Amino acid sequence: MTIQVEIVTPSRQLFSGDVQMITMPGIEGEMGVLGGHAPLLTTLNIGEIILRRADGETEYIAVSGGVVEVRPDKVIVLARSAERAEEIDVARAEAAMRSAEEAMRTRPSAERRPVEVAYHRSQLRLKVARHRRRTRPGAFVEDEG
Repeated sequence: MTIQVEIVTPSRQLFSGDVQMITMPGIEGEMGVLGGHAPLLTTLNIGEIILRRADGETEYIAVSGGVVEVRPDKVIVLARSAERAEEIDVARAEAAMRSAEEAMRTRPSAERRPVEVAYHRSQLRLKVARHRRRTRPGAFVEDEG
């Protein structure tokens, strides 16, 4: 049994299709949804959406919060921002992470929360981008040194 999934950001529709399972970063932890799931409305955290498609492929998406509505036959994700693994600019994400690390060292603790969020978002983007390398050989080359 499959379930229809739509992932939408304020600027575009990122994904629309049927999947075997979707795993999302719910506000209270990871949650997996299969077809026939009980209705649910919840908030998403910063994290990784994993789409296990009917054709056996797995797609990874970095999401920076939002809301999700689950129905027995459909999941609608309204994300603040989201990127597929192949869309992530690894060099830019690494630079953002280094910048956030420096800011966390130099800012007073009362001003660190936005920087910590930026740091975690950069870490997530790098994690999702690395999935691309494992799931699509030749599509992404990185020195693991």
